[in-house]
Amino acid sequence: MKTVAYKSENLLRLGLREYAGFGMDETQMAIREFGIERYTNGASGSVIDYVVAEEPLEVRLDGHPVAVLMRTPGFDTDLVTGFLVTEGILKSPAQVRKVEADGNRILVFLNDGERVDLGKFTRNMYAGSSCGICGKATLDAIFLEFPKLETKRMPSSEILLSAPAELRSRQENFSATGGLHAAGLFGFDGELLALREDIGRHNAVDKVIGHALGEGIPTSDCWLLVSGRVSFEIMQKALAVGIPCVAAISAPSSLAVDFAKGSGQALVGFLRFPGFNRYA
Repeated sequence: MKTVAYKSENLLRLGLREYAGFGMDETQMAIREFGIERYTNGASGSVIDYVVAEEPLEVRLDGHPVAVLMRTPGFDTDLVTGFLVTEGILKSPAQVRKVEADGNRILVFLNDGERVDLGKFTRNMYAGSSCGICGKATLDAIFLEFPKLETKRMPSSEILLSAPAELRSRQENFSATGGLHAAGLFGFDGELLALREDIGRHNAVDKVIGHALGEGIPTSDCWLLVSGRVSFEIMQKALAVGIPCVAAISAPSSLAVDFAKGSGQALVGFLRFPGFNRYA
């Protein structure tokens, strides 16, 4: 398996440094070290433990506060790029003139003449999977913004079943902490093109999508694998950039299944060798 190098015209234009698709040069930002007391078989002792980092990231767009994302530090420009596109705030990273990182704050500046609808910031994220969004009218409204897919695509069973082991083998931070979700973009030939980890499932998806957009990876020719469960929001984020298939090692929600059936996306759950469930 080789790592594919994609030319990063957009990131170079923004003055941001290039990095490898798997992002191992920023993994140290994701881990914190603590001295703890460990109890085992009735005995205790002092040891060093590694814990996944969680910090707030404030996102500002042309000076306007957009959101505060609780995330694992690292690849913050990927996260913000993916977040702004998959939430429908931006259509493309090409609308952005400059991105500045200021500690736990990302400042995004649009090109002259670009306008965005600030009203979309009012709970455009639907407050997470427990907020109770449902109904055909709501899904129809989403499909107006992110059109349904006309062409259905799904990897072969062999490629699907081989992907979880490949994803897991690349999760260096999960190995150290046990506390991170992963999202990977695969080609339909089974090649892992990019992987991102984060304490938040949606953040991991935004990070890997943001990386793909910046690097010019054609997302319509990829499928997405997530290490946890699939909710409605993850299906929506995938549809926003034309990803035709989403697979999960865990379960989908009912609204994720409804969404996939309406959007034309393939949806696979419980992807664990030797089998899986196809929901759409």
